[in-house]
Amino acid sequence: MRRNFYAQLPLHLLIWPGFAIVFVYHYLPMFGIVMAFERYVPTKGFWGSDWVGLSNFKYVFSLPDTYQVFRNTFLIAVMKIAAGIAVPLVMALLLNEVRKETFKRAVQTMVYLPHFLSWTILGGILLDILSPADGIVNQLIEALGLKPVFFLGDNRWFPFVLVLSNEWKEFGFSAIVYIAALAGINPNLYEAAAIDGAGRLRQLWHVTLPGIRPIVVLLVTLSLGQVLNAGFEQIFVLYSPVVYESGDIIDTMVYRMGLVGMQYSPAAAIGLLKSVVSLVLISTSYYLAYRFVNYRIF
Repeated sequence: MRRNFYAQLPLHLLIWPGFAIVFVYHYLPMFGIVMAFERYVPTKGFWGSDWVGLSNFKYVFSLPDTYQVFRNTFLIAVMKIAAGIAVPLVMALLLNEVRKETFKRAVQTMVYLPHFLSWTILGGILLDILSPADGIVNQLIEALGLKPVFFLGDNRWFPFVLVLSNEWKEFGFSAIVYIAALAGINPNLYEAAAIDGAGRLRQLWHVTLPGIRPIVVLLVTLSLGQVLNAGFEQIFVLYSPVVYESGDIIDTMVYRMGLVGMQYSPAAAIGLLKSVVSLVLISTSYYLAYRFVNYRIF
C-alpha cells in the first residue's frame, strides 16, 4: 500500500487544485442557504438576521408571477431537451451517410463553431438577424408579401426563438456523442444486411437505429435532471420586460429579485426550491439510467 501510495502521489496531487476550486465555489456558498429561512440583512450577517422559518417560501408563492415563471421554465426546458435530442441525432445520421470524408469533416467543423461562441456574441448576431426593421429574416418575410414579425418582442414567438437559437449553437457539438456511437456499430452488420437485400433506409432502420438506441435512451434519461434549467445566459441576453410573460424563468427571476431588487431571502428561497427539485429529478434520472441501460456513475 505504501508503494502504491507514493507511485500514485502525483495523480493525487493533480486532483487537489480541482477539488479546491469545487470546494470554494460550490460547497462553501451552500452556507448561504440559511438566508432562505431568515429576513436577511447584510449588515447583520447570517447569524444576526431574524429567523422567519418558511415565511419566504410563502411570500414567493404569493407573488402573481411565480407560477407563470415555473411554467415558462418547464416548457422552455422541455422544448430544448426534445430539440437537443432530435436535431443532433438527425444530424449525426445524415453525416453518417456521407462518404466523402473531406466534405464530412468540413460540415462537422462548421456546425461545431457556434458552440464556442458566447451568448453575448450570438445575442448581438440574433438581434441583427431578427430585427423587425432591417433584419434578413424579416426582409425575406416581407419579400413573400407578409408583415414583419418582432421575434424578440412577441410572446408568441419568443420561446421558439430561444429553442431554435439554442439548437443553432449546440446541435453540432451535441452530435459528437451520436457520431461516436455510430462509429462503434459493427460494419459486418451492414454487410450482412446488404447481402440480405436491405437498402440504405432498411439498414438505417434495422442496424443503425438499434445500434445507437442505448445511447439515445441514456441521454433522454439523463436529460430529466435538466427540466428546470432553461438557460439563464441565453435568456438574460435576449429577453426584455415585453416578453416576461413567456420568457421569464426561475434563474432570471432570482437574478432580478436578489441582485437587482436586493430581496436576498426570497431569492434564496426560490433558488433552494429549484435545487431541491433538480436534485430529485437528477437522482431519478440516474436511477432510470441504471435501471434501463445499466449506466452507473459510481
